[in-house]
Amino acid sequence: MKIHEFQAKDIFRREGVSVLEGIVATSADEASAAYEQLGGEIAVVKAQIHAGGRGKGTVIGNDQQHGVELVRSAEDAKRVAGNLLGQKLVTIQTGPEGQTVNQVFVEAGCAIARELYLGIVLDRATAQPALMMSNEGGVEIEKVAAETPEKIFKEHFDPAVGIDSYQVRKLCKKLGLSGPTVRSADKFIKKLCEVYVKYDCSLAEINPLVITESGEMVALDAKINFDDNAMFRHADVLEMRDLSEEDEFEVRAGEAGLSYVKLDGTIGCLVNGAGLAMSTMDIIKLHGGEPANFLDVGGGADTEQVTEAFRILLGDPNVNAVLVNIFGGIMQCTTIANALVEAYKTVGFNVPLVVRLEGTEVEEGRKIIAESDVDIITADGLTDAAKKVVAASTSVA
Repeated sequence: MKIHEFQAKDIFRREGVSVLEGIVATSADEASAAYEQLGGEIAVVKAQIHAGGRGKGTVIGNDQQHGVELVRSAEDAKRVAGNLLGQKLVTIQTGPEGQTVNQVFVEAGCAIARELYLGIVLDRATAQPALMMSNEGGVEIEKVAAETPEKIFKEHFDPAVGIDSYQVRKLCKKLGLSGPTVRSADKFIKKLCEVYVKYDCSLAEINPLVITESGEMVALDAKINFDDNAMFRHADVLEMRDLSEEDEFEVRAGEAGLSYVKLDGTIGCLVNGAGLAMSTMDIIKLHGGEPANFLDVGGGADTEQVTEAFRILLGDPNVNAVLVNIFGGIMQCTTIANALVEAYKTVGFNVPLVVRLEGTEVEEGRKIIAESDVDIITADGLTDAAKKVVAASTSVA
């Protein structure tokens, strides 16, 4: 789960991670009032969307307006907010269609001496969080990692203990930090690591992390992603969820108990089991197709869930063929076959449907499909299914 920058900073502030004062605005007049309330000579108006690259991003139809802009008056704040609110902002992470800006964050300015990068992610190889820092703050860290990985410094830490002061000092030495900044860094980094663990984060990122002219470390940006599987422990975080920023079909799938991720291909996939779903997407690509989604209906899907899954798949205008790949372990193939036939009739298919069944009562399940009056292409194995659905997709295209 993702949240907005201003929400992440609320958490930082609550937990003792240093941030600047800021006010959320949903209209140009509110942005103007926010500037006045902050009381400084400068402020920054930031578009609030669930995507990075806002500073370089531009508004569709107004490429002079970026997603983050420094302002020096209430009128400036009003103008920038007016240019952003209700408009689509295109960044390196949104795609060309952009994302609609529904709110902006008006934040106080500060005297910046240096810009750094700081991020914490889970390193699966070590089964520990990895804290990464770099002097290349305020730029695309992915580019730095690809072209100059030696500029990124890492320290792993035990989530039960937190990061040690000697590790912070090592990072500071590599980053060229000294004096009062090291003491500020020790407090700041330890607090951020505590936030990462306490809130079950999958990512905590600050880009840029700034050193002020007084030597203080301050989070100028804030990005937090959470582990969805741990959200039952964080009712307060769940309240921050902004459904308008999420894919409509992914939200619907979650409500139906389905695991769905939209991709850019043309072949819709409905599979039971995450591992089998990944294998299905791999073999589709192997035979020249492109999967349009990851969709796991789980081991106990019923007719209602299968029907909603079909509706979600067919709601994607890019889908021109669908592959159903079911292994009947917990769920019998007869059950899924009846659900498929009924769901097919309910939804009304307008693209080719290929079905591969294996497992308990597979012959009876295949018979149900064969004797039905629905137009379903059956397959004898996963390779056969992949070849048939790719051929069907290609012929439609």
